[in-house]
Order: sequence, then structure tokens, then C-alpha cells
Amino acid sequence: MKKTFTINISGTVFYIEEDAYEVLQKYLINLKNHFGSSEEGKEILSDIEARIAEIFTEKSSDDKKVVTLDWVNEVVETMGTPEDFAEEEGEEEPVSSESKRKRRLYRDPDSRVLGGVCGGLGAYFNMDPVVLRIIFAILFFVTFPAAMIAYIILWIAVPKAVTTAQRLEMRGQEATVKNIEKSIKEEVKEVKESYKRFKESDTYSKGKRSVEGAGDVFYNVLKVILKVFVIIVGVVLILSGFFGILGLISSFIIGHSFVEGWPLVWGPEIHVPNFLNHFVEPGTVTFGMIAVALLAGIPMLAMLYIGTKLVFRYKSNNTAVGLSMVGLWLIALVSLIVVSASQVGNYKSRSSISNSEVLSCDSCNTLYLQLEEDKYDDYAEMDWEIDNFKVVVMNGEEVMLGLPTFDIEKAGTDNFSVLIKKTSRGRTRESAQEATSQIVYNYELSDSTLTFDPYFFIKEGGKWRDQEVDITLKVPEGKTVYLGEEMIKIIHDIENVSNTWDGDMIEKFWEMTPEGLTMKELSE
Repeated sequence: MKKTFTINISGTVFYIEEDAYEVLQKYLINLKNHFGSSEEGKEILSDIEARIAEIFTEKSSDDKKVVTLDWVNEVVETMGTPEDFAEEEGEEEPVSSESKRKRRLYRDPDSRVLGGVCGGLGAYFNMDPVVLRIIFAILFFVTFPAAMIAYIILWIAVPKAVTTAQRLEMRGQEATVKNIEKSIKEEVKEVKESYKRFKESDTYSKGKRSVEGAGDVFYNVLKVILKVFVIIVGVVLILSGFFGILGLISSFIIGHSFVEGWPLVWGPEIHVPNFLNHFVEPGTVTFGMIAVALLAGIPMLAMLYIGTKLVFRYKSNNTAVGLSMVGLWLIALVSLIVVSASQVGNYKSRSSISNSEVLSCDSCNTLYLQLEEDKYDDYAEMDWEIDNFKVVVMNGEEVMLGLPTFDIEKAGTDNFSVLIKKTSRGRTRESAQEATSQIVYNYELSDSTLTFDPYFFIKEGGKWRDQEVDITLKVPEGKTVYLGEEMIKIIHDIENVSNTWDGDMIEKFWEMTPEGLTMKELSE
């Protein structure tokens, strides 16, 4: 028993004997080498394979389903080889030797008005399709609707000639390799000639000129829009850079910017030198100002430069200017980092000073707590705040104010007392203690009313060193305190038995019990 293979030819699966497979493979490879890998060659090979599959399918209609060597040899003899028709090139083939093949009826898609029925009938009967169309038109009016029904039936029943082999069969020609190649080349030639005639026609020339003209108009309009957009961007950059530089200069010199509130410009109400004086040593302020000015000013100069380039389109050494600006900006950044790092050491050590005072109010069972009126509210306030600190201008001098924190604890004695804890940082412990000694905070006892200042302040010449003031009122057991409304500004997480929030503790009486601070219910 011979060995068989499964192959796929033009979408149809066949079983083929080994010797037949070898002959068929060589035949197809020979055809592929002859026609090449061009699109035209691929189309020829596709039609040849479709015709081979059709022949094998016809022979497989009986019980024998396996493709044999005889079938393959018959296909090769019928279709022909490239060597066979290569020898016949240049020689006129006698008409008598042309093998006649029975025509098959197909619908002709290349010669159709509706479904290609008349074109297919014309090829089958070797008639002009126009004559058949005239006959159908006459019959349509004479035998209505019989002719129309007959045409529709033929349209549905007759297959369309899709492949080249089917087109050849429609004309009664043998579907050989030579005829398939000839038919496809004629189709390609016809398409090329049709395209050539179209390119040489007036319609193509007019259409081409119209498309080119529309393209030129679109390009010119787009170019104008782009130029206008670039100019608008340039103007925005020029205005932003110019007024930004003015705002930066005015902020450094007079303490506020007259272009404050304008979009895309520098406009803080900060006198930069005075601002820096509150944090760093006097010797480094000037150097730091220069670095800050370069860091903020160079981007604005770059905006101004790019804007003028976009608007006026002048030539310059962009690389040199850009690299110079970037280099100077990096130098300023590194310098500011170095200066800032040197000043960070001013916060390395921490020191605290505590002062406790017993309140001379032996007869006070209830102590009323209130916050002094803010006497700094009427003075000019600088537009910056950091960590509960702010700066106000008082009699021409800048004063740093800090917000204290207030807490209540149980006293170990029978008297009220106030504990003031002041904390600050410094480069050394000694400098931290010196900064702590510059903190000033006041409170006052009058009868049974204890009044606290809303702020502590730093003495003149002092620097910001993360100063803090913590106030703790020691309340004896059995005695009561009343928290005034304004105390909400400084109280901080006062522990109580009912775990009441600080904001809800104001304007209420609180008694110190063995359990802790307890809200006192007033009897009517």
C-alpha cells in the first residue's frame, strides 16, 4: 500500500499518493520559478492551482478519493508546462491544431450592465452581448413580465466566472497554463491601457490641477494660521517675561510688585532681603539674594528671549545663548543649595527653658481664663507665614510673632500655677539657649481672671529658629476653670473625662476631679 499525504490546493483538501505528490510539487515549483513572485505571477499561479483543484474534484466524484500519479500526469499534459509553450513562442499555431473545448455557461463580470447574464450568453453562443441585450429589452416590453423573470432566474442560477480558468471555459478555451497566462496578461495590459488613457484625458488633468490647487490653498492657509499662532505665543512670552522681571525687581527693592495679580508674572508682596534676614546670618543674605534673583530671573529672561525670537525672527546663536543661561542657572542653584546647607546647621541643637509661677489667688475656687485682645491686628502684616509664625510691621520695625499652645493638667498642690516652657534651636546648645532667651511671652492675673497674650514675640535682632511656647495651667483638685471664647485660638488637645473636642470646651466650666478634668453642670 502506497504512502499518502494530505495537501491543500486552492482551499480544497486532497489525499495524494507519495509519488504523485513529488511530481505535482516539482510541477508547481517549476511554474513558480517561471512566473516569478510579482503580483501578476502570483495571480497566474493562483488561477492554475484553482484549475488543478477543479480537475481533481471532478475525478474524485466517484469512490476513488486519493489523487494518483496518473491524475497528476493527466493534469500536467492538459495544462502544459512552461517548457512546452516556451518552444511555441514566436510560432503561429495552426487553427486546425487548436483543441476545441466544450463551452460552459457563466455570467461575465467583465461585460455586464446588471448581472452579466447577457455577457455570459454572448460568450457561450459567440454573439455580441449588445444584440442579446436588445433582444431582452424588446422581450421585456412584449412579454412582460416573462422576460424579466427569465433574466432573474438566469442571474440566480448561472454562476459568475470568477477565476481565469472559468473565463476561459466560458469562451470555450482550454484552461491550460499558456491560456491562463495569456488571459491574465491581456487583462493586466487592458487595465494599464485604460489607466494610461485616463491619465492622458482632460478629466484627469483638470482633476489633478484642482487637487493641487486645493492643496496649495490649504497649505497656505495652514501656514498663515501657524505664523499667527507663533506670533501670539511670542507676544505672550514677551509680556510675561518683561512684567515678570519688573515684578521681581520691585519685590527685591520696594517690597511689593506693582504687577501683582497679573497672570504669569512675579508679584509677591515680600521684601526679599528682609524676608531672608529673619532666617539666615547677615553675611549670607546678599549672596542668597543674588542666587534667588538668578534662579527666578533667568527663566523670565529666557521667556523674553524666546518671545522676541518668535515675533521678530532674528538670527542668533541659540546654542550659545541657551547653554549660557542654563549654565548660569545651574551655578545659582548649586550656590543656593550650598548656602542653604550651611544655614541648616543653625537648627542642629535644641534647648528649652521652663518657668513655673504659683498664682496668688488662694480664695479663687474658679479661675476665669481669657485671651488678651490682639494688639497687633491694626499693624501692617507681611504676606508670609510659617509654622504658626507671622511678621508684622510695628512703628517701622518688623516683629516676628508666634502662636503659643495652651494645656491644662492636675496640680500636685492646692494652688493654681502656670508653667511656661520656651523651646528653640541653634547651631550649638549655647546658641539655642541664646535664641530661647530672646522669646518674650506675657500673661496677667487680675482677681480671679487670668489673661494670656495671643502671641509670643522674638526680640529685635533675633532669628527664626523654630521657637515654641507651651503654656500649662496646673489646676488643683476640687477647683474649677472657665474657658473664654477666644481661648480656642491657643488651646491644644486638652485631656478631659468626657473626651470633649477643644472647640466644644470653650464657654464652659471645668472642674478638676480625681478622674480628671470634668465638665461642671450648673444648677438652676
